[in-house]
Amino acid sequence: MNLANKISIIRIVLIPFFIWAIVYYSTERDYLRFVALGFFGLAVLSDAVDGYLARVLKQRTTLGTFLDPIADKLLLITAFICLSVLDNLPASLRLPPWVPIIVVSRDVIIILGAVVIFLMAGVVEISPSWLGKATTFFQMATIISVLLKYPHSNYIWNLAVVFTVLSGIDYVIRGTRLLNENHKRK
Repeated sequence: MNLANKISIIRIVLIPFFIWAIVYYSTERDYLRFVALGFFGLAVLSDAVDGYLARVLKQRTTLGTFLDPIADKLLLITAFICLSVLDNLPASLRLPPWVPIIVVSRDVIIILGAVVIFLMAGVVEISPSWLGKATTFFQMATIISVLLKYPHSNYIWNLAVVFTVLSGIDYVIRGTRLLNENHKRK
């Protein structure tokens, strides 16, 4: 258990605090969106720090290759769902339901694809693409812009959706290639 992995675990631990702030938000307690933003921002910052430490200190581990993306997925899926389904949120803090549906669907497809590849090939090498990194950036930017009530958040979440779809297609293509290469070797 190295420092980068501990930071990923801290990111996971921050998720319930983010949920708490959103669930108890009301217009009378508007400060709670800033509390939620603080927890989310801290989690985003920890994502950058643990990735940096893993590279610079050469602390990449098998656990870290699974823990880091799981922490990202849990954080983002939780945030997208909370900001679309909770009734206590005003329209200015809500995402349209189709946005989290696309985000969650892509992640489910990626996870199912990884399981299929593992079952068929015995190994899954997780390597994020630049599209995947751009997707994560725009998804995180979406949550931040909504919590800040940025008046043009819709442009950011539309960019997040476009990158989400493109990266989902990219991961399906890459997974199919891996399966084909594995099939040819057998």
